[in-house]
Amino acid sequence: MRKYLLSLSISIFTFCLALAQVTNAQTRVTGKIVDADTKDPLVGASVIIKGTSKATSSGLDGTFKIDVSGTESPVLVFSYLGYVSKEIPISANTNLGEIDLKSSSTGMREVVINGDIAIDRKTPVAVTTIGTQYIEEHVGAQDIPELLSNVPGVMATAQGGGYGDSRISIRGFSSSGGNGNVAFTINGIPVNDPESGTLYWSDFSGITDVASSIQVQRGLGASKIIIPSFGGTVNITTRSTDMQQGGSVSETIGSDGYNKTAVLISTGLSSSGWAATFQGSRNMGDGFADGLNFLGYNYFFNLSKVLSPNQTLSLNLIGASQTHGQRDVGTVAEYQQAPQGIKWNYYLGVENGKQVNPFNNFFSEPMLSINHDWVINDRSSLSTVLYGLFGDGGGGGVNGSVSVSNLPRISNFYSPLDFDAVAKTNAASADGSASTYFYDSHDKTAWYGLRSTYKTLIGKYIDLSAGIDLRYYHGTHFQEVTDLLGADYVEFNFSGTPALGSAGGNINNPIYHAVVGDKIYYYNKDYVESGGVFAQAEYSKKDLTAFVTLSGSENADKRVDYFTYLNSDPNQTSPWVNFTTIQAKTGANYNINSEMNIFANIGYLTKPPYFGNVFENFTNQINKSAINEKLFSYELGYGYKISGFSVNLNLYRTSYMDRAFASTYADQATNQLYTANISGVGELHQGAELELKYRPVKEILIGGMLSLGDWYYNSNAGPVTVFNNQHAVVATVPEVDLKGEKVGGAAQTTAAAFADFTVVPQLKIGVTWNFYGNYTSFVPFQNYTSPGIQPYKIPDFSLWSLNGVFKFKMAGFDSELIATVNNLLNTKYISDAEEDGPTFGQPSDAVVYYGLGRIFTTGLKVKF
Repeated sequence: MRKYLLSLSISIFTFCLALAQVTNAQTRVTGKIVDADTKDPLVGASVIIKGTSKATSSGLDGTFKIDVSGTESPVLVFSYLGYVSKEIPISANTNLGEIDLKSSSTGMREVVINGDIAIDRKTPVAVTTIGTQYIEEHVGAQDIPELLSNVPGVMATAQGGGYGDSRISIRGFSSSGGNGNVAFTINGIPVNDPESGTLYWSDFSGITDVASSIQVQRGLGASKIIIPSFGGTVNITTRSTDMQQGGSVSETIGSDGYNKTAVLISTGLSSSGWAATFQGSRNMGDGFADGLNFLGYNYFFNLSKVLSPNQTLSLNLIGASQTHGQRDVGTVAEYQQAPQGIKWNYYLGVENGKQVNPFNNFFSEPMLSINHDWVINDRSSLSTVLYGLFGDGGGGGVNGSVSVSNLPRISNFYSPLDFDAVAKTNAASADGSASTYFYDSHDKTAWYGLRSTYKTLIGKYIDLSAGIDLRYYHGTHFQEVTDLLGADYVEFNFSGTPALGSAGGNINNPIYHAVVGDKIYYYNKDYVESGGVFAQAEYSKKDLTAFVTLSGSENADKRVDYFTYLNSDPNQTSPWVNFTTIQAKTGANYNINSEMNIFANIGYLTKPPYFGNVFENFTNQINKSAINEKLFSYELGYGYKISGFSVNLNLYRTSYMDRAFASTYADQATNQLYTANISGVGELHQGAELELKYRPVKEILIGGMLSLGDWYYNSNAGPVTVFNNQHAVVATVPEVDLKGEKVGGAAQTTAAAFADFTVVPQLKIGVTWNFYGNYTSFVPFQNYTSPGIQPYKIPDFSLWSLNGVFKFKMAGFDSELIATVNNLLNTKYISDAEEDGPTFGQPSDAVVYYGLGRIFTTGLKVKF
């Protein structure tokens, strides 16, 4: 309660201080740069104060702001490649509104910010873009996935609620689960894990601090390279080096001990063409549920050099170093009976009188990139990025001869685990061995890539892009002892039966005593290589634009296992397993008039199976049934836009063929671990999406979306070989009965409505409502071995959120007070569920995560 009172007191004090210092003085010129014919925003257009080196560029919505103070009779020069430049003198008016730039040729120039960005009324894909202002005003304590809840076809959840543990689904395709089918790029760099396609937001937990825009391309998208974008692509663009000197500091506090401190500093562009920007922040808090404490340090650095009027070289570093607690799923009945309610954490323990959560995650995987952009002439350009990601991530746990469910607790089932009692048991061991110990699982990765794109205008109407995409990855995976809990060692005997959760022991040291820091259970290195080429031709004449994209890639996987195979065994290193993939997409957009447009796209994509499906049962044995996954998709879209009103309607149908995934599960009767590789799965994803906005008056903006999906399995799979935890075949399932079942894991019906009110020029308040329905729980493989399964259907739920921003002057500096409240009504709802048997379709049969309750933040940001 004291934390809440302190938070409220600081918020009220800051708000009163802001009211006392409000001023209408303006120091910056703002506006929006658009195409004179289509009124589409021009992204990355240059704005410079004539006769000076002060400059900036427009964001993804075409808006800009630039400080003109200290310049007598300033004149702004607006320019953009392929358009006629314009000069505008600045007088008393500091809001220039829309600045129209005329195209210097009839050819379409693709707007690219180190990636494949879609353009409204030109690129024929379903797309939604949110800018810097929306991110700043709504992010609060959320991750990027949760910012996208108003996008049609998108569902995001915080899963267990751990910091950085969010996931996202687009049109029924998930970003997690070891078979990610939602692609993520940061400045055009693919960042999905090469082994599983998953994106771990913990690696990029500070990206919201520096994101200038987030663009969600549903369906085929505009990407030229082969990425796991079967459901869609999320393109995140970070801020580039600010051409103006300045920065900001901010402090945010919130519920559950949330605290964030951030600073941004930019040198501005020097006379010699150098500029640098640094942003850093610290996040910490207790987390919504017990034991979810987190601490993170996030950083961003950009250094740029203008080599010539047509060439720029820049270096970017993005990273986050953080730790956070996790929690396990529980049944509905367990949460209902828990005194802690939905904040209950099965993993929480106590040691030496202090709270401890052995299931604590840690991540640090910075991304370094070097970009070279060269405008060769008014018709051609070359853009190249060389990048690398390096780091270590993973999570802890507790293991031993005693399972977690049988460990002692302070009192009843809902009380913390008693690790002091565990330590006493270990200390009393006759031979000094541990029956229970703590461990960390490590995933150390290093991956590199090169992407280069050459563009040229052919004739008047065809824009050609072509390039290469090269990637190399290797990951080192192992588990190590971190705490013996009072014992001297833990004994591992490869000739015996490994404990639940292991992939085996070390055959090269079959009986050994492991101490803190020793590797246990598994130790392997995985390699993934790919090399691809791509080409895209775009045609544009008057109201018609069309494109054709062709891509090809050669992919290879290799595995080295130091524990399962003898050092003398040549099979310790697997051969390379190769897959050739292709991508073919085409589409067209036609602007019927200045208000209406229609578009259509169609495509056939293939991608290699993920690493866990290439090799069977965590060994070097190659899965002979592993083949390329395939997707055939087509879509129709309609848009209508007039002053103050816009509506977009999309219809899609996507066939997902030869899907493969690995399933690991425990038999409840024998407490044994089993694995299986399932291939040949077929899915059909189809639906309709509606998105609209309306501004009845200047001070009010309202809008909403409706998404109706129908996603189900349209074929069975099999046969499937099942292995036990000693790598032996124990069963062969002739067929997995999937046909007709719903694809679970996301709400197939979603809706949203929002309203933003500008109460006074300095104060804006927004409210949002989200609805989720027709949500089927995920059913693991082993439960589909008999027909007629009826999975548990999660109850429909609605959530309300509230946000507000107050802009004012503080000691002469532009300042903002931003507040957010998520789950305003403190609604109790299930956000994720998985069938756990032995029967199906009831809450008692499913293990669940409850969604987060009411969470608020209040932040003060001062710009200088």
